[in-house]
Amino acid sequence: MQFRTAIDIAKCVMPPLRHCDSVMMLGSCFSDNIGARLVGGMVDVVVNPFGTTYNPLSLLACIEWLASARMVKADELFEANGLYNHFMFHSKFSGVDVESTVGAMNASLARGRKQLASCSHVFVTLGTSFVYRLADSGEVVNNCHKLPSSRFIRSLCSVDELTGAVGSIASAIHRFNPAARVVFTVSPIRHLADGLAMNHLSKSLLTVAAHAAVAANPDYCYYFPAFEILNDDLRDYRFYAADMAHPSDVAIDYVWELFKKAFFTQQELHGVEQCERLSRMLAHRPLSPNADVVERFRRQCDLALADAVHQFPHIAKLDYLSCYNI
Repeated sequence: MQFRTAIDIAKCVMPPLRHCDSVMMLGSCFSDNIGARLVGGMVDVVVNPFGTTYNPLSLLACIEWLASARMVKADELFEANGLYNHFMFHSKFSGVDVESTVGAMNASLARGRKQLASCSHVFVTLGTSFVYRLADSGEVVNNCHKLPSSRFIRSLCSVDELTGAVGSIASAIHRFNPAARVVFTVSPIRHLADGLAMNHLSKSLLTVAAHAAVAANPDYCYYFPAFEILNDDLRDYRFYAADMAHPSDVAIDYVWELFKKAFFTQQELHGVEQCERLSRMLAHRPLSPNADVVERFRRQCDLALADAVHQFPHIAKLDYLSCYNI
């Protein structure tokens, strides 16, 4: 007797990912969560150069912006609540000074464009079918920055709008980097503000759009079942965080394990997991007040990292010494 509908990830045909490949993660929080795991595995990954992006229309705008090489100008920012913001960028880029804010945004754009041009895989996570448009212009915004709701019109995109946008995402990536494999996924995070029925409708429309893009571009588009893993495989509230919307750390780790099995060969997986252990070591902070103990640990980290660079030369460019403050 079976009490679960476990997903056989071996049946999900995915484009193989090497430990030394470059990866771009775009979209909803799934991209942030799995992107963080890829960082831990010392994979060359850039995650959301505009910050977390939820809807396909904004995702398309982000990709077209990266491909165009356009930079942010100071007059595009607006001031609110003591910070300078941009409607296309997450609030983590907002700052108190125009020059430094523009500089941070443009640095992220430059890094994102370089990665998009050279990466082997682009993972695009679709989060919601709802969009916010500026009431005075109709422009879709990526982030509302907690401005008054009267500034925006919120609406549910039609299936045609979403299918067109997701298809255009695939085409825009392929034009800019024909070698890149595009992997779509639907975020399992539940948007409960409108109720369960509207959340299901929103996710269903995204699923239709994603599968339409894969069917139209089978040579370079794929679908990874993150939404189905959480909702049909795990299917239990114990795998959600306290808000009953976001996956718990245990659930994210489970998805990550299936992700690794889907994309990495056994040989590549060995390298990723070895680097994951090294990342945990580098992130550790010795609590001993003994300076000799601390110094000995730092030397162990240096030696372990040097050995990893020898085995996996690609990680030398990731600058993990500064990343982990060793």
